[in-house]
Amino acid sequence: MKIKLLVLDVDGTLTDAKVIYGSGNMEIKEFNTRDGLIIGKLFDFGINVVILTARECEPVARRAAELKCEAFQGVRNKASALRAIAAKYGVKLEETAYFGDDLNDYEAMSLCGFKACPANAVPQVKELCDYISAVDGGYGAIRDCAEEMLKRQGMYSDWLLMFGIKS
Repeated sequence: MKIKLLVLDVDGTLTDAKVIYGSGNMEIKEFNTRDGLIIGKLFDFGINVVILTARECEPVARRAAELKCEAFQGVRNKASALRAIAAKYGVKLEETAYFGDDLNDYEAMSLCGFKACPANAVPQVKELCDYISAVDGGYGAIRDCAEEMLKRQGMYSDWLLMFGIKS
C-alpha cells in the first residue's frame, strides 16, 4: 500500500504537548527542526502532508506555512474532517497515514492505512498503532515515524540519497 497523505496532530506529536502562554494573547509552541526536515521532503515522495488539530493558534498556522502544508485548526470531529480531507486530496483512507497521540485522535486514526504515535502517547492510541516511536512527541517522533513509513514503502534509501548518503 502506497501512502499518499500524511495527517499530523500537533500537541503531543509536533510539540511536547505543553502550551506556553505569554502576556496578552501570546501563545508559544516549540517545534523540532528534524521533524520539519522530513515533512518538507515527503512531498518529493508524492506524499501530501496536512496538519489536523483541535486547538487553534497562530504558531501552528505559521509552522504549516513554513512547511508548505495545509493546516486544519479548531477541528472537533477529526474523523469527519479526515474523510473530507482525504476526499479533497483524492486519496483513499487506506492510503493515508496518521500520527496522533491522544484520545481525540483515536477515531480518525482507526480509519487510516498506517497509524503511528510517539512514545508518550496514551495507551489506547498505542494499542491502535502500526508503529510506536521510541521518541516522545516534540523531540523528533514525527521524523522517526515518517522514516519508518518510508522504510515500509521501500523508500528509505531514497530519503538518505537526498543527502548523499548511500545505504
